Amino acid sequence: MSLFQANDINAGVEEYQKTPRAKLIDVREEDEYAAGHIPASINIPLSKIESAQGEITDLDTPLFVYCRSGNRSGQAVAWLKQAGYSKVQNIGGIANYSGKTE
Repeated sequence: MSLFQANDINAGVEEYQKTPRAKLIDVREEDEYAAGHIPASINIPLSKIESAQGEITDLDTPLFVYCRSGNRSGQAVAWLKQAGYSKVQNIGGIANYSGKTE
């Protein structure tokens, strides 16, 4: 993915689905997640991002991170990388997602 193009959440979800052991992380707050999220995603709000370390103990787990617009997921990706996760990708915002939500 080029650094100069906006993160394409649809392509990101597709890549997540093809990646063994990958986790799809929604960093919106719990009420936003409850209102609709991408199936199979796990909710780890940006405000509680440090809890990811308890949930995802393997630092080599591929992580695909999204929020509403791509801003919070960018902050979460920076934090996760600093925490030692090696395969972290910001796939953007659910506002641009064209698939089904639950």
